[in-house]
Amino acid sequence: MSTETEDRGSNRSQRPDSRAFREFIGEDWGPRPAGPERSEAADYTKERRRALSRRFEGQRLVIPAGELRVRSNDTDYRFRAHSAFAHLTGLGGELEPNAVLVLHPVEGEEHEAVLYFHPRSPRTAEEFWADSRYGEFWVGARPSLEEMTTMTGIRSEHINSLPDALAKDLGQVQLAAIASVDAKIDAQIEELRRRESLTEGQTLDAKLLEATSEIRLRKDAWEIAEIQRAIDVTAQGFEDMIASLPRAVDHWRGERVLEGAFAARAREEGNGLGYDTIAAAGNHANTLHWIVNDGQVKEGQLVLIDAGAEVDSLYTADITRTLPVNGTFTPEQAAVYSAVLEACEASLAKANEPGVRFRELHEAAMVVIARHLEEWGCLPGTAEESLAPEGQFHRRWMPHGTSHHLGLDVHDCAQARREMYLDAELEPGMVFTIEPGLYFREDDEKIPEWLRGIGVRIEDDILVTEDGARRLSESIPRTIEDVEAWMTRVWAQRS
Repeated sequence: MSTETEDRGSNRSQRPDSRAFREFIGEDWGPRPAGPERSEAADYTKERRRALSRRFEGQRLVIPAGELRVRSNDTDYRFRAHSAFAHLTGLGGELEPNAVLVLHPVEGEEHEAVLYFHPRSPRTAEEFWADSRYGEFWVGARPSLEEMTTMTGIRSEHINSLPDALAKDLGQVQLAAIASVDAKIDAQIEELRRRESLTEGQTLDAKLLEATSEIRLRKDAWEIAEIQRAIDVTAQGFEDMIASLPRAVDHWRGERVLEGAFAARAREEGNGLGYDTIAAAGNHANTLHWIVNDGQVKEGQLVLIDAGAEVDSLYTADITRTLPVNGTFTPEQAAVYSAVLEACEASLAKANEPGVRFRELHEAAMVVIARHLEEWGCLPGTAEESLAPEGQFHRRWMPHGTSHHLGLDVHDCAQARREMYLDAELEPGMVFTIEPGLYFREDDEKIPEWLRGIGVRIEDDILVTEDGARRLSESIPRTIEDVEAWMTRVWAQRS
């Protein structure tokens, strides 16, 4: 892109550049407020970095935060750091676009962590008032190097020193990087590897991405507390949506009314949404990732709501509840809901068995789902025949998995190896969802008419402890009786 094109956004404003103005704007500013204290996460991130260090002895590890992404013309999307960077630094705000964490190898010792970022400029610098991406007048005061070190417990350096730091001892030291996060960093590393004829880059990058997923499989105490906080905010958001149901029924896009109610709570109490909210009324519930949310909400329908608040640390909840719009389940809706709830309970019971593997949570739920589908006359044979590998007919109405890990990403640890994830035994500190469902589309002619148009999913967030697995989302009602009573209570309190 030419400089002329890059500067075109300046056509809409007139920037003063007289010497007198530059001197004037840099003068007579009061003292800055006290800087940040050491974050609560800092004591935990050191152990996380140590776990990563042990896997890559003698290699330089490069974990970028990411870069600002253009939304339209000269406006950017809100910044969210890459999850590996957030996990290893404890940073979750919007202070660190283009920052890079580097773990430098130290012979005979663990890696030394250094955080390279763009600190705030002095008030006498043009950046202070003229730079719309980094200037304090535009985006607020960024931390100084000293403040960032205090907050994170990691030695901090100016981002301008990164190229030399990456180039040090290359040939004797290999580079492993989280790729496709920051294009500028990708280009620097590619050039260094080309210059030094380093040929293992892509393999090392893949191993690093894999490792940063795997060290997140077991959450520490601080992470568990943050996930619980996200769940608590999400619970408030669900009550806001229940309170909004009467208005949603009267609105031409009632699903958006529910979506907006939750988004407001997530933003007020946290960083925002952990993922796009699904507010799916009626037959829309049978589209698994219905995020258009442009439909009406009608009396007599169910509305499937899948939502999670992301708190400031970037940890998210992931909760689904299926609610009767008028507060009462019909007998047909209750039958489907009860089957899904039974599958939830079977999966949680399986999680409490010693030595259980992650994939067995899904298998336990499918036994229940297949049995009910047989009873309703949906299957071409028996439930047992459907559960066999050569059958799987029940998956027509439950095509997704029952569980996934949860944390910084709603589908956390996704780059972990199969033996570390799907085939792994449950261990204390693991946090995951249990979320079976049944989805009966309106145009499905393989099912009885009474089922058509009903979609139900129930999803809770589960923690494995030394004493077994338990629901972190226990406070969010889930049985038919409790859901109906919950909705009645919220309407009475908010009327």
